[in-house]
Amino acid sequence: MEALLLLLLLLLSTLDVAHVHNYVIASRTGGLGSALLAALAFRVNVLEARHGYLPGSWDVLWSLSVEETFYFFFPLVCRALGGRKRLFVVTLLVFVALGPVARAVFDRGNAVWYEYSYLGGMDAIALGCLTAFALTAIHLERRQRLVAGLSGITALAFSLAITIPALVHTGLNMSIIAIGTCLTIAASAQSGWRSPVVLGPLVGLGQRSYETYLTHMFVVYALYGLFLSAGKPAYAIPLLFATVILLAGILGALTANLYSEPLNRLLRSRWQRVRGSIASALPIET
Repeated sequence: MEALLLLLLLLLSTLDVAHVHNYVIASRTGGLGSALLAALAFRVNVLEARHGYLPGSWDVLWSLSVEETFYFFFPLVCRALGGRKRLFVVTLLVFVALGPVARAVFDRGNAVWYEYSYLGGMDAIALGCLTAFALTAIHLERRQRLVAGLSGITALAFSLAITIPALVHTGLNMSIIAIGTCLTIAASAQSGWRSPVVLGPLVGLGQRSYETYLTHMFVVYALYGLFLSAGKPAYAIPLLFATVILLAGILGALTANLYSEPLNRLLRSRWQRVRGSIASALPIET
């Protein structure tokens, strides 16, 4: 993950220095140095909340700021709790409860911080952890899986189709999306459902979601530029969306197959050799 991030930062820095359109960082945000420091310290969300949005290819890194901060402290908290499951669950529930509060209260009217804050994004991650934890201990019956799946899909469809100001103001709009996603995952995981072959490309897109997420703005900028040069024809909008998804998925797959996965295999093989060397050097107890 970090290796791909470093490669992306190198490429984006080169494009900024070369003054390529759509990739130049505005001086009001502190320029390239501030953006690099924020990306490496996982504070892109803080930088944008204070000084405004970075170019889209940099802006996507806001979510890594939230995720990596959670993942850094998560094992430390787990170790500190010493395997006490109830306290572990309570800790995650605290994050779930603080998410809407962070969006509704702690944002202080800052629209960027409303969506990009640390606590405002960690409730969804905590819900995912709770879902995984629950599925190891609870077996859902067929009817329960059906209810969970339909409820999750309904919640997601509702969130995409309808905007209720009260939910936005209370910060619960994103909570509903996270809960709907967790319910759908729970139903799918315990049903043993396997996607048909026709959904293979969509499954592949999900498996390469990280690579696709980090690189998709290259496709968006390129195709949107063509869309503008063509005079922004309304009939081409559906084609634009479909083509962006297709090409972004292909770029993500190429990035994974040619860079991420080979590098992961190399790192894993070296780590296994190191572990083997350490184990062979340890005295054998009799």
